[in-house]
Amino acid sequence: MNKENNNRKTFIMFLLAFLIAFFIVSFVEVLRSSFAPLGTGPDVQMASAVSPGDSSTRAPGSFADLAERLKPAVVNISTTKTVKTGGRQFRTPFGDGAPFDRFFGGDDFFERFFGDMPQREFKQRSLGSGFIISPDGYIFTNNHVVEQADKIVVKLSDGKEYSAKVIGRDAKTDIALIKIKPSGNLPVAEIGDSDKLRVGDWVMAIGNPFGLEQTVTAGIVSAKGRVIGAGPYDNFIQTDASINPGNSGGPLFNMEGKVIGINTAIVAQGQGIGFAIPVSMAKDILPDLKTKGKVTRGWLGVSIQDISENIARGLKYKDKNGALISEVFPGDPADKAGIKAGDIIIEVNGKAIRNTHELLMIVASFHVGDKVTVKVVREGKEMTFRVEVAERKEQPDMASAKDTQENLGMTVQEITPDIARHLGMSKKIGVIVVDVKEGGIADEAGIQPQDIILQVNKVPIASMKDYLREIAKKNGKDIIMLLKRGKDTYFVGLHHE
Repeated sequence: MNKENNNRKTFIMFLLAFLIAFFIVSFVEVLRSSFAPLGTGPDVQMASAVSPGDSSTRAPGSFADLAERLKPAVVNISTTKTVKTGGRQFRTPFGDGAPFDRFFGGDDFFERFFGDMPQREFKQRSLGSGFIISPDGYIFTNNHVVEQADKIVVKLSDGKEYSAKVIGRDAKTDIALIKIKPSGNLPVAEIGDSDKLRVGDWVMAIGNPFGLEQTVTAGIVSAKGRVIGAGPYDNFIQTDASINPGNSGGPLFNMEGKVIGINTAIVAQGQGIGFAIPVSMAKDILPDLKTKGKVTRGWLGVSIQDISENIARGLKYKDKNGALISEVFPGDPADKAGIKAGDIIIEVNGKAIRNTHELLMIVASFHVGDKVTVKVVREGKEMTFRVEVAERKEQPDMASAKDTQENLGMTVQEITPDIARHLGMSKKIGVIVVDVKEGGIADEAGIQPQDIILQVNKVPIASMKDYLREIAKKNGKDIIMLLKRGKDTYFVGLHHE
C-alpha cells in the first residue's frame, strides 16, 4: 500500500513540474513576441539588433559574397632562412645572455658530454600572409614575416607562385613592403580609413593560419589604440576575429571590403584577443618604404617620461597629462629652440599631449625640416617654442677606428650621446663593446657586442680613460668585469695567460 502511495505522489510531482515548466516557457515566448519589432522573425534578429548605419557597421546575413570578392587579393607568403646551431650557441640557451656557467659550470659541461660540436646550418621555413596593394605586384605584410629571409615565395589564390624581394622594412611598426613580378595585372585590396573605425564594428580577417590557405574569420573591433609593448609606436586594433600563427601580415577588412588593419599579434594565453596594425600607419610610411627602403622619422632631441603622482606633486603640477623632459641633447632641435630639461610638453601643433606615447606618435609623423609649435609648462608657466624637426637616428653611429681600443679580444669605445640615446641611457656610464673576436678571451667569457662595461676589477668605469687605466694594471692573470646587458647586470671573469 505504501509503495502505491509513493508511486502516486511521484507521478503527481512530475506532472506538476511539467505543467509549471510548460507555462513558464509559454509565458516567455509571449513576452519575446510582444517586444519583437513588427515584420521581423528569427532570421533577422541579429541584423535588427544593430543600429541603422552604413554597410561598414552592419553584420551581413552571410560573409560569403564579401569573402569571395576579397580572397584573390590575399596571398600566402612562405620564407626560408639559414639558421646556425651548435658550437658556442649552447652557452646561452635561455636567451637572456647570462653566462651558462651559472647553471652547469660553463663550456666544460658540454665538452665533457658532447665534445667540440661544430656549428651546423639548416633551413628554417615559415609561413605568413599578405595582401596586394597595386596591380604590378606590391604587397604589404609584417616585417617579422620576411625579416632575415634568404628566399621569399608568394602564392596567389589561383595557385600561381612568384619569387618576391623586400622593397622596404620597418621593424618599429612591424610593417614590410615586398614586390613580385606578375605576368599581368593583379587584383588589389582597397585601402580603407582605420581612423574611422569604431569599437563594435564588424571586421573580417583572411589569411593562412597554420598554413591553412585562404581561411576566413569574422568578429568585431574590441578596442582601439592598444599598447602591448611590441614597440615605441604601438597603436593596435584589438579584435576577436580568430587570428593564429600564419595570419601575420594578412588583412583585416571592414564590411565595405576595405583593409583597415594588418593582422600582427595574438595573446598566446587568451582566446579571441588578436591585434592588427591600423592601415593608416602603413599608408603613412608607404612612400618611404617604396623610395628609401626604410622609414625616416622626426626627432626633437629629448628624453621624456610620463608624470607620476609623486612627480606631479613634487613639481606642483596640477595633473599628470603631458610628457616630462628628463634630458635635452646638446645641439639637437629642442636645445636649439630653448627647451630645457624639466619642461613638461603639453601640446604640439595644437594637439594636446597626454603622455609620452602620444608625443612619440605625433613627432614620428613629422618630416625632417618641418617647423612645429611646442607648448611646455616651465615652473608653472606656459611657454611656446618653434622647433625645426630633425631626423631620428635609429642606430647610433659607431666611432672611427681612432676612437676605439682593442684589448682582450674585443673592441670597446666611448659611449657617445647618440649611442646613449639609442640605448635609452639618461647619462653616460661605462664603455661599450662594439666587436668581439671569435675565440678570443672576451668571447670565451661570454661578452657580446653592445655590452656595457661598468666596472673593471670593482673599479667604476666612466670613460675610455678609466677603462684603459684599469686594463693596463692587469693584476694577476684574471680580470673581473661588471657588465650591463639590456636590463640585467652581472659579473664575468676573463682569464688571460
